[in-house]
Amino acid sequence: MAAAVEAEKKAEEGKTVKGGELLLCGSTCWDSIGRRKGTLEGNLVSPTRLRPLVGVDIRFVAAGCASCHCVALDVDGRCYTWGRNERGQLGHGDTLQRDRPTFVSELSKNQGNLKEPRWRIYNWSYSSSWLHLALYHLRYKIIKAGSGRSHTVVISEDGQSLAFGWNKHGQLGSGSVKNEVELSPVRCLVSEVKTVACGAEFTVWLSSVEGASILYELQAFHSMVNLDMGQTMSYNTKDSSVRLAYEPQSRPRAIASLSGETIVKVACGTNHTVAVDSNGYVYTWGFGGYGRLGHREQKDEWVPRRVEVFQRQNVLPPDAVISAGSVNSSCTAGGGQLYMWGKIKVTGDDWMYPKPLMDLSGWHLKCMDSGNMHHFVGADSSCISWGHAQYGELGYGPNGQKSSAVPKKVDILEGMHVITVACGFGNSMVVVDRANVGDRLDQLDIYDGKAAGEGSEEPESLNPAPKKTTKKAAAAATKASANSKKRKKSKEESSGSESEEDYEDNDSDDSEVEVNGKAEKKKQRGGKASSRGRGGKGAKKPATGKKDSGHGRGRSLAVEKTSSQGKAKRGRPRK
Repeated sequence: MAAAVEAEKKAEEGKTVKGGELLLCGSTCWDSIGRRKGTLEGNLVSPTRLRPLVGVDIRFVAAGCASCHCVALDVDGRCYTWGRNERGQLGHGDTLQRDRPTFVSELSKNQGNLKEPRWRIYNWSYSSSWLHLALYHLRYKIIKAGSGRSHTVVISEDGQSLAFGWNKHGQLGSGSVKNEVELSPVRCLVSEVKTVACGAEFTVWLSSVEGASILYELQAFHSMVNLDMGQTMSYNTKDSSVRLAYEPQSRPRAIASLSGETIVKVACGTNHTVAVDSNGYVYTWGFGGYGRLGHREQKDEWVPRRVEVFQRQNVLPPDAVISAGSVNSSCTAGGGQLYMWGKIKVTGDDWMYPKPLMDLSGWHLKCMDSGNMHHFVGADSSCISWGHAQYGELGYGPNGQKSSAVPKKVDILEGMHVITVACGFGNSMVVVDRANVGDRLDQLDIYDGKAAGEGSEEPESLNPAPKKTTKKAAAAATKASANSKKRKKSKEESSGSESEEDYEDNDSDDSEVEVNGKAEKKKQRGGKASSRGRGGKGAKKPATGKKDSGHGRGRSLAVEKTSSQGKAKRGRPRK
């Protein structure tokens, strides 16, 4: 009896999750990520602490490769969200953008009898001179979360799942698409949930029923089928086009083809899914463009298909790490070797089947996540990042290169133990252990952000009076607009990334967006040439003095300069 009790205590100790300090790098212009070209203001090019979460033990972070908002969970089960909130994906009951982590109080409201009531003191808001405290009754203790383009799904300690945000395709799993937007958390029709992963507009749950792990999926873009006749909830079914239609599925259903397998890991890209069973076999399905499914072809897969490379002697170990980016997939196999497939670089050939990334051979990878076209890895006592970046999401610092085609250490985090990582569309989050690095953390910058009530509009007195438009100026503006449209068309044709196009296609047409409690009008794209155009007359020249090459999404000047100075920096990072 005593031995059984001791074994149970050891099991409980093993389940104890240690939290750490959350660091963020990348863009903080949440309403402009993926929409405006060029450099945005407020980019955090080095890992930076967030003022509201300084000293808070964060255990889990989530930010999908298609999302422009972030989710953080602390060891006490509190959920914090911040970022873009046009469709209520932050779960605060409104559509106000949050620039700083904000506690989701909607998950703490007393909505019935609780078996184990929990009361916590919460740091509600921060200012330079006041610290406001509030008492909250934790309705749910959140332990896992997933983030889509415009929706968020969280998992409680008792296996319940809640979701909020955009629900046009039924991605919240509430059983109904009557409400296209859910501003507050709603219950998902899944029980005994272990973990969750979100694509751009779909959700996958890993549930345990009678001891067997089952995947429940909401098939938004996965369930597209060719139809001879259009239907009520169909798209693109005109006679003159390819009759491709789908019907939103609002009720989660088990994946029949995996009913005989025990799934232990799952990850979602923008339009594809990667899963691993208890035997170490890897399954992929969804959109097959760029070879992201790893089947040596670009064929779409409607049901899970086993990846041939990971069989026999090359199955995945129990501690394997998997990741799915917008157009690629990754996992660690035998010996901890990292394999990748899909569109790995902006330029060059796609990897149609899993290939080992030799630059990271010999490293013990503990965690990994992929964003739009960048990757973050926690390995040993180092943090490694690489890929195509636009907003400083690689964390190389103000003097470091902007992008990197090969894995490179994040020097400022060298020697720190990484607990977990998460990558969004234009940012990265890293949770590091505070043990033995307290002094180094104090040297890092702290980002304050803006409170929900602070506006970003300029005073009316600073706005210049409207000028009269002459005929000559109107003709010049028309000519500039035509040139701008030509450049935009050429740039879109040569674009290698599909995720930014997805953002432009799926953004709402509303003329106003609320930012931190203030309404701001969106700028129309493709109109008159302005100073933020890359090739327009008003475009600012680089500080280096070099002429702009005019290429759309080519390598930045910083990358070209770094690569031309010395080739010794290339290659895998040294331990």
